[in-house]
Amino acid sequence: MSAGTELLVDAFGRIRETVEEVVGGLGPEELATSPAGGANPIAWLVWHLTRVQDDHIADAAGTEQVWTAQDWAHRFGLALPASDTGYGHSRREVAKVRDLTSRQLLGYHDAVHAVTVRFVEDLQVKDLARIIDRSWDPPVTLATRLISVISDGLQHAGQAAYARGLLGG
Repeated sequence: MSAGTELLVDAFGRIRETVEEVVGGLGPEELATSPAGGANPIAWLVWHLTRVQDDHIADAAGTEQVWTAQDWAHRFGLALPASDTGYGHSRREVAKVRDLTSRQLLGYHDAVHAVTVRFVEDLQVKDLARIIDRSWDPPVTLATRLISVISDGLQHAGQAAYARGLLGG
């Protein structure tokens, strides 16, 4: 593993650690509670950051998402399409991510994290320059996509941590 991929593994690990700290010990009601002013609840934030990571890593790796491959979509039983990642959700859609346990959220996140780490550990430095999305100008490289997923994950994990603090946790 190169120094670059070691840094990526470390960054994804920081998301995982924050998710574990935030979700641990909370029940379904706390996870689904909007902390203030219609802000997104912890369950939605963690589900969304994990869905985005799952979606983007699967796309980059050319594999099926953990969400469907390991039947997490069925286990969660959300009234949302299996392809939904939460991007652009309305308040009504956010409210559909409920009745989840910390065990479900952590289980799914851990499964996605494991797939992510395996993918990143197998990368060579030259792989990071590979163009994976030509719909943007400039086209998106694998390195850019991975940093984007890390940035998004850390932002949402931080929001979830803040929400937990507002709930008194």
